[in-house]
Amino acid sequence: MEVESMDTTPATASESKQSMDTTELTKNVMAVGATGSVTCSLHPLVIMNVSEHWTRARAQGDGQVPQVFGALIGKQKGRNIEVMNSFELVFSVIGEDIIIDRDYYNMKEEQFKQVFSDMDFIGWYTTGDTPNNSDIKVHKQICEINESPIMLKLNPYDKNIDHLPVCLYESVIDLVNGEATVLFVSLTYTLATEEAERIGVDHVARMSSTDSGESSLVAEHLTAQHSAIKMLHSRVRLVLQYMKAVQNGDLPRNNEILREAYSLCHRLPVVQGLRFRQDFYNQCNDVGLMTYLGALTKSCNDLNQFVNKFNVLYERQGLGRRMRGIFF
Repeated sequence: MEVESMDTTPATASESKQSMDTTELTKNVMAVGATGSVTCSLHPLVIMNVSEHWTRARAQGDGQVPQVFGALIGKQKGRNIEVMNSFELVFSVIGEDIIIDRDYYNMKEEQFKQVFSDMDFIGWYTTGDTPNNSDIKVHKQICEINESPIMLKLNPYDKNIDHLPVCLYESVIDLVNGEATVLFVSLTYTLATEEAERIGVDHVARMSSTDSGESSLVAEHLTAQHSAIKMLHSRVRLVLQYMKAVQNGDLPRNNEILREAYSLCHRLPVVQGLRFRQDFYNQCNDVGLMTYLGALTKSCNDLNQFVNKFNVLYERQGLGRRMRGIFF
């Protein structure tokens, strides 16, 4: 018992020292007593993107714990910021400093602007526990793109189910020992979703782990249907084997079982009847008619747009001729 006590005491002291170092490091980059100047609305899609980015980087890194970086895009109206989407950033490590690839960012921003023209770059994200000096250095690089960016930090190892492992920060400049220093201020945020996003996130959230891997509600429903059809097939095959055995004289004739089999066969719908073919053809004609009407409507819309553009172009050409006639 004394040996175990001697072994665990240094470990406890080491953990305590590490915790104190982490707390001290956090105090050096956090503004004490300051409150955030903006309110944030965070979409679940951003959290999923960051989590997927970190999980993929970890899987590709042979189990090593990576730190990933990315950009946040969204909308800002006054003091309200809405974080709606994100994309990854390429970086390089030079010594102990992390350098963001600006060329890659410019390319990705141009691509996102073509799709999301109403969204702007509003900050960046990374993974880890608490902000540190390395985050301050990266934040200064991001400030060259946006004067007042926000930082999102996701802790993938946080097992507390009472809150999301996501924190948002903004930067302020404060005097520390007579020098202007960039510090982080924690921000409060709320979750905001759209209808399509809510449906997609709800589907992913309902993923359940089984022995054969991960399956969604759709997969579980199809599995249940497959099991039911498989069981029905086995029971029908058993009835067929009994009928063949009775016909060959291997088993005695049981009129009650034969009546049940006869009744079961007559429960099946007759798909070769005249009424079925008429209803089937009517339904096919209705579906085909709806398809043709949709194609015809689209063609009329395209033709209408073409006529409008042609009229605008013709009016411009006619105006140009009249202007040349006036001056010459």
